Amino acid sequence: MQDFLATRLAGDTERLIALFADEVDWLLAENPTVPWIRPRSTAVECAARFTELMEHTVPEDARASVDTILVGGTDAVLMGHVSGTLRTRGKAFEGPFALRLTVEDGRITRYHLYENSLSIADACAP
Repeated sequence: MQDFLATRLAGDTERLIALFADEVDWLLAENPTVPWIRPRSTAVECAARFTELMEHTVPEDARASVDTILVGGTDAVLMGHVSGTLRTRGKAFEGPFALRLTVEDGRITRYHLYENSLSIADACAP
């Protein structure tokens, strides 16, 4: 989990691909108005989400804070707050999030993200 956070912060896509398992149990509420939110299942697809997110948001405005980390066995849950601004529309989004990760044999096999999808969808809506 610590390696994932550091790699995500560094924006190292190749390392992210290596951190995800070949097949990932991915859960993120689909929303057709948000370009980076879609079903994914492979390591390459999962790592691409972070690249796509950065392509559509203003890097200087991106914020994420983690205020709680719970670890039990192979599972970790991170809770915090995320905010950003959409590049094309200049609209901001923000809200709490919870991320459940499962790590087996050093690779992420489960990635379930719960976030304020309404705020993100509003920022992306025409």
